[in-house]
Amino acid sequence: MGILLLDRAQLEVKSEGETLALYEAGVRRGTVPIKLIDRCVIHGSQTRLDSGVLIKLADAGATTVLMSPRYPRRVAIVLGPQHNDAAVRLAQALRVVDDAWCRSWALGVVRAKLARQSRVLRLLQAQRPDARKPTFDALQTLTAIRATLDGYAEPGMALAPLGTLLGLEGAAARAYFGGLVGVMPPALTFTGRNRRPPRDPVNVCLSLGYTLLHAHAVQACGTTGLDPLLGFYHRPAIGRESLASDLIEALRPAVDLWVWELLRSRALNEDHFTVTAGSDACMLGKAGRSIFYGSWNHHAKPWQRWLRAQAMALARDLRGTGMHWMAPNDEDDEPC
Repeated sequence: MGILLLDRAQLEVKSEGETLALYEAGVRRGTVPIKLIDRCVIHGSQTRLDSGVLIKLADAGATTVLMSPRYPRRVAIVLGPQHNDAAVRLAQALRVVDDAWCRSWALGVVRAKLARQSRVLRLLQAQRPDARKPTFDALQTLTAIRATLDGYAEPGMALAPLGTLLGLEGAAARAYFGGLVGVMPPALTFTGRNRRPPRDPVNVCLSLGYTLLHAHAVQACGTTGLDPLLGFYHRPAIGRESLASDLIEALRPAVDLWVWELLRSRALNEDHFTVTAGSDACMLGKAGRSIFYGSWNHHAKPWQRWLRAQAMALARDLRGTGMHWMAPNDEDDEPC
């Protein structure tokens, strides 16, 4: 199954053995085997469940994500069992304060993201030759910025400060989204990236996709021993899982392309969205959310595998350094 979406009024979920039983208005609607669930997404505040449901999901390694009823943002996340390798986190904390290492990591993150943005723009050029100019202009800008980044990667060259990389990434993003504006359906009124809240259907889908991708990254960090709060490019900040933000940067353009295909095919269209009265906030309706999550469940699997592989590789690299600081194993030690 992958994702279990709980998004109905008067829905109650109960734990029954190795399954979740779903009741609607008191009527039993069916059961779902817990072993088939990788992620449970709860939209809004109308779904009722007992603590046994969260415990069962966590024990099975499934992540529960609670989404805002109004906007495409995560309110809370419940993770399954976490990796207990303290050596990884010790080394991660040391790397966070290693300026040269952080610059090198950040350069790799930005180069990977811009490379994928360029691939997306080239694909859109091929798919939409009538919109060649905006995608061509965006590619020209990205090519120049990538050349600058390649210069920083040359042996013997000084690594770019994080502020410089942030500026280059921001300039690339403005050009890239300018290219996307030219290929999105005009009825969706997309004029560029906006959020908090998103004001058009494209930005609603982008924000929701990035939110789900970020939750995948948080889960990948937890299962490999990494601390999702301690990022190297996105610096640690209160309330932000900065390492998860680092890990998803290179995948954001893949989400952008998927959103474009979802909207171009009109699997989702303007009728699935509403604008709140007295506000510019755009929201995806229940029918649209069902379509969105169904498609996400199919397309996100390779992205999940990629995130796990990246997290595992980073954890392996850090573990050797962290072991130097670990106490010797004592079989007589017991947890408090």
